[in-house]
Amino acid sequence: MSTPSSAIRRVMGFSWPRSFPVVQFPNVPLLVALAASLAGRVLHGAAHDVARAVFFLGLAIWAYEELVRGVNWFRRLLGAAGLVYVTANLARALGA
Repeated sequence: MSTPSSAIRRVMGFSWPRSFPVVQFPNVPLLVALAASLAGRVLHGAAHDVARAVFFLGLAIWAYEELVRGVNWFRRLLGAAGLVYVTANLARALGA
């Protein structure tokens, strides 16, 4: 019988396909970004703005990590695309 910590490690270590991981279990920055995105959909006013900022911060951290430490070229490309997305949205918000 497996212990809870080994089950969590097994789930967090999920990647598909094994030889060239395209899909992986989300890491902490991506989980934070996803949670903030969901929160931002139901919040209004200043709370919505904070959730949106947390979403973009989490996404930027995730994208940087993928770009620098991605397990293959696809994951690094995904990180680069994430940084382009965050940068484009930041530029639009600043009116550039």
